[in-house]
Amino acid sequence: MEPLIDILQSIYPVSEAFLLELKRFLRREEVGRKQWLLRPGEISSKIYFIEKGLVRGFYIHNDKEVTVWFMKENDLIISIISFYTRQPSEEYIELLEDGVVWSITYEQLQLLFHNFIEFNFASRVLTERYYALSELRAQKLRLPSAQDRYLQLLEEIPDIFTRAPLKYIASSLGLTPETVSRIRAKKL
Repeated sequence: MEPLIDILQSIYPVSEAFLLELKRFLRREEVGRKQWLLRPGEISSKIYFIEKGLVRGFYIHNDKEVTVWFMKENDLIISIISFYTRQPSEEYIELLEDGVVWSITYEQLQLLFHNFIEFNFASRVLTERYYALSELRAQKLRLPSAQDRYLQLLEEIPDIFTRAPLKYIASSLGLTPETVSRIRAKKL
């Protein structure tokens, strides 16, 4: 929980009263490998902060899993559309390793917004960062070179190959596992 508090404090000084309420709301969850945080049809009711573990988001398209993102320690996880519109999700969120996450519900978050004005500012900055990260991911997929997309992912998560199966990594890059293996072989 402390890394999350450090992140919030680095954005904007929050009150002790806010921190006490946040700590009261946050729930620590130990989640096993291959466990779901969200599945299609469910309404996303929580935001998660990853203390330990690697998480992926994916969809099923034409009976194939399409990995769209990975998140790691000290990242926030949210299914934006489902969480904020209160509509059923179309994505899966799955842990790829045994992990620890901290969660807060939609209702608790709304109470924090209502009761602590400083949290509105910190949350806006976090939302801006999340949006920027999402845009960078979209740009990454438009990079013309498979090698450039590969290098971008390695920059974000240097140990990705020891933490995620090759097929998920390849899917996130819009490549085949064979292409990723060839790129890796050239780099090693």
